[in-house]
Amino acid sequence: MKQFFKDFKDFAMRGNVVDMAIGVVIGTAFGKIVSSLVSDIIMPALSLITGQVSLQDLSFTLPTGEGMEPIILKYGVFLQSVLDFLLIAFSIFLAIKLIGKLHRKKKEEAPKEPPAPSKEEVLLTEIRDLLAAQKQLEANTTPALEAEKKEP
Repeated sequence: MKQFFKDFKDFAMRGNVVDMAIGVVIGTAFGKIVSSLVSDIIMPALSLITGQVSLQDLSFTLPTGEGMEPIILKYGVFLQSVLDFLLIAFSIFLAIKLIGKLHRKKKEEAPKEPPAPSKEEVLLTEIRDLLAAQKQLEANTTPALEAEKKEP
């Protein structure tokens, strides 16, 4: 039994599980914000066009026989849920696009510095420079030596 709880603790404390839990909590709060946006701001503005205050009030009543309660199809609740979903999906899309744009901009702003040369590279560079200097010195002194050889 102890092994079971140890395994469960290891599973629950993994980074991706904790991140997912945080995402669910934030997503739930974000959903409430968007639902409030829909019901408190967008729907009253939309009611100017449709003449209705809320889509949730839309329904269709099916007649039934005597003594039975009528069947009410509340398609307005469904339409309201679809509208909520579309707005939440669109809001998340915009948030992800904004985060992606900021992330790319951050990468562009911080140019990556080239790594420092290794000891071997530094040593080879010094040897190359010494050989180049030696070659230059030989090139400058060779004509004078040839002129001295021709004079006798």
